[in-house]
Amino acid sequence: MATFYLTLNPASFLSVSSQKRLSSNSIQCCQDTNGQPRPRVTHEPSDNWLTSFPEKNPIISSPTVLPPRPRRIILVRHGQSEGNVDESVYTQVPDPKIKLTEKGMAQAEECGKNIRKMIEKDGVDDWKVYFYASPYRRTLETLRCLARAFKRRRIAGWREEPRLREQDFGNFQDREKMRIEKATRVLYGRFFYRFPNGESAADVYDRITGFRETLRADIDIGRFQPPGERNPNMNLVIVSHGLTLRVFLMRWYKWTVEQFEGLNNLGNGDMIVMEKGYGGRYSLLMHHTEEELRNFGLTEEMLIDQEW
Repeated sequence: MATFYLTLNPASFLSVSSQKRLSSNSIQCCQDTNGQPRPRVTHEPSDNWLTSFPEKNPIISSPTVLPPRPRRIILVRHGQSEGNVDESVYTQVPDPKIKLTEKGMAQAEECGKNIRKMIEKDGVDDWKVYFYASPYRRTLETLRCLARAFKRRRIAGWREEPRLREQDFGNFQDREKMRIEKATRVLYGRFFYRFPNGESAADVYDRITGFRETLRADIDIGRFQPPGERNPNMNLVIVSHGLTLRVFLMRWYKWTVEQFEGLNNLGNGDMIVMEKGYGGRYSLLMHHTEEELRNFGLTEEMLIDQEW
């Protein structure tokens, strides 16, 4: 059967007089619909460093010439929070507003110093860092403390990313009810059990899948690169929460539910590093020892998959 395609010219629906007006008064990209220049929008500088790193304009690349991929993706769990010390805090303070303890701030600063030392060992002069962070108070405070280790010129930018938030356990928590819910989760399975008015780890997996696609798109278009630059020594730092980071690794490396449930939580202010191996694949074994990864919960099969 023959297939016919009908191509319509939108101008054919306009009157002759309308077509003449369009051709004589064409609108340029820098003008509004009345042909007047568009006003320029300026932003006042701020003392808050979190607002002083605007998004970089993405590099428009040929599909066959992509910007270099970041050298590392560094996952950081927030420092010790008031909720980590006293769970009764959750009954009075919304989870997103729980702040760091003094110890948590110190852990975050130490983590920042460790990241800087790790990068400096590369022996390159053009390295930079770009941050993604959960919008919760304890993760933003972790980011602020962590970033003190870096000079301003080393920070390429940052983005608040709601999909990196903590697993939702419901609203204000009843301690006794939460104790029962967590015990039930052990019986039901840590991945699929959904807290009342909250989320399961499977729900977190779904939103992390969306974030992963955004991250891959950011990498492919060179969002971290200033226009015209192709810096291979960019380091991404993701500041988030224990379960969320484990789910991120599960999604990235395609681990099974059983493998996920065997993982242990990162300590407060700790990091796990995904670094490019010689084949260009991000591997945990580039930075961590096999013993460290076994303690984190990786099986022999998972370790073999990390070989580069």
